[in-house]
Amino acid sequence: MAFETIKNKWQMRLRLLYIVCLLLFGSMASAQKKIIVDSKGKGDSRTIQGAINSLPDSSSTPRVIYIRKGVYREKIYIEKPNIIFEGENRETTVIVASVARDVWRCDHQDDWGVATINVGANDISFKNLTITNDYGFVNVAERTVFCFSDTVSKDHMKVIRRNSHQMALRTMNLATRMSAVNCIFKSFGGDTVSPWETMNGMWYFKDCKMEGAVDFYCPRGWAWAENCEFTAHSGTAAIWHDGSGGQDQRTVLKNCSFKGYDNFLLGRYHRDAQFYLIDCKFAKNMRDSAIYMVPTSNVIKWGHRVYYFNCHKEGGSDYTWYKDNLPVGIQAKDITVNWVFGNRWNPAKN
Repeated sequence: MAFETIKNKWQMRLRLLYIVCLLLFGSMASAQKKIIVDSKGKGDSRTIQGAINSLPDSSSTPRVIYIRKGVYREKIYIEKPNIIFEGENRETTVIVASVARDVWRCDHQDDWGVATINVGANDISFKNLTITNDYGFVNVAERTVFCFSDTVSKDHMKVIRRNSHQMALRTMNLATRMSAVNCIFKSFGGDTVSPWETMNGMWYFKDCKMEGAVDFYCPRGWAWAENCEFTAHSGTAAIWHDGSGGQDQRTVLKNCSFKGYDNFLLGRYHRDAQFYLIDCKFAKNMRDSAIYMVPTSNVIKWGHRVYYFNCHKEGGSDYTWYKDNLPVGIQAKDITVNWVFGNRWNPAKN
């Protein structure tokens, strides 16, 4: 009897252990499972928004939405955190919508929905994707629309131009942390990449291409862009920064290249800003014009803070305004991702 009792106890323990293992590994498998998006119907969802909608509202670990090659013509709203959007191929996995911000704001009170990708949650990552707002590419001519919210003209008719504001990526609401690696962001207009959160925004870009018109890369808060290529189609500046949320907020562009239309301008600001351009390359046709402050009624508390190190223009004929001028006590080797974000965020975890 004693032997049978011991045997039964061990059998029960083994069964419990087996159940625990099933639950543990089942949970791990579920957390690691990729949701496959395939426009041809050979995945879990035909649409990216459908894949997002299928996820639980929250998760303590990243969920992966894997997007197969194809053109996905849809406007995306992201309101769930901890999601990695991974494309099969950067050149051929394309998300595209056509939105002119000036038209959108005629019927809406804010910018939620103004972009191809609208991010309203934290810890969102994009990999190997092309994200395009094609309004200016397909609407070459100006057009006039009735816009009741426009108080400039008495008849409420508003002119929409090819190079008006057109966001490919826009953050709002609760979004304060976002990263993009090996992605292309395209529009013909301004504010193509608009990660906007003045007080707490932290944004990381690596190996990306961005193009557009005025201020087409315009982060607020802390930002890092490495090995990125910027192409200006028109406008009075390619890059912009708002660092008014704190004195140590900064935008760093390391080993980035800039090109565009003849005499394109590098950058500007009209709020407190802090630029660091390290090891950057400028096209031969860039205008001899430094990053400048736009005349503004905003109070600039911390002065003109635009710094360069080892930046050069094609042809070897450098302009003097981007000569090395890092602040006293800061060396180029000190300017790292950790230096920008500190202990607030480690984008390598996403």
